[in-house]
Amino acid sequence: MAVEKEYPMTKAGKEKLEQELEYLKTVKRKEVVERIKIARSFGDLSENSEYDAAKDEQAFVESRIQMLENMIRNAKIIEEDTENPHVVTLGKSVTFIELPDGEEETYTIVGSAEADPFEGKISNDSPIAKSLLGKQIGDEVTVQTPGGEMLVKIVAVK
Repeated sequence: MAVEKEYPMTKAGKEKLEQELEYLKTVKRKEVVERIKIARSFGDLSENSEYDAAKDEQAFVESRIQMLENMIRNAKIIEEDTENPHVVTLGKSVTFIELPDGEEETYTIVGSAEADPFEGKISNDSPIAKSLLGKQIGDEVTVQTPGGEMLVKIVAVK
C-alpha cells in the first residue's frame, strides 16, 4: 500500500478546508444536480451545451471534494514552536528586508494546502520558504527566486 502524502497545515487552515468541503457537499452538489436536471429538460443531449457545462462542473466539484477529503484525512496540524520564538518554522510569520534597497515583506509560512500568496501565505515548498526555514532574526539569507538570487535580512518572526 502506498504511503499517503501528509499535508502540513495550521488548525485554521484545516478548518477552512473543512468549511469548503461542507459547502461543496451540501450546497454546490445540489446546485449542480439541479442545473443538470434543467439542462436535460431542454431535450437532445448531444448538442446541449448547458448539459455539457453542468456535467463538467459536476466533475470538477466531485474531484475537489475527493481532494479536500484526502487533504483533511492526511492533515498534520502545525504545532506552535514556543521554545524557539526567533526561529523561522512552519506556521510562523516572517518579516524580512530585501537588501540592499530595504524593501520590507512579510509572509506566513504554511503547508501547500493552505498557501495563498494574495493573503501573504506561502507554501513551505516555495523557494523563499525553503531558504528561510530554520533561520532566525538577524540572519542574512540568499533566496533563490525565478528572477534570480536576492539577499534578505530577517527582522521579525511571529
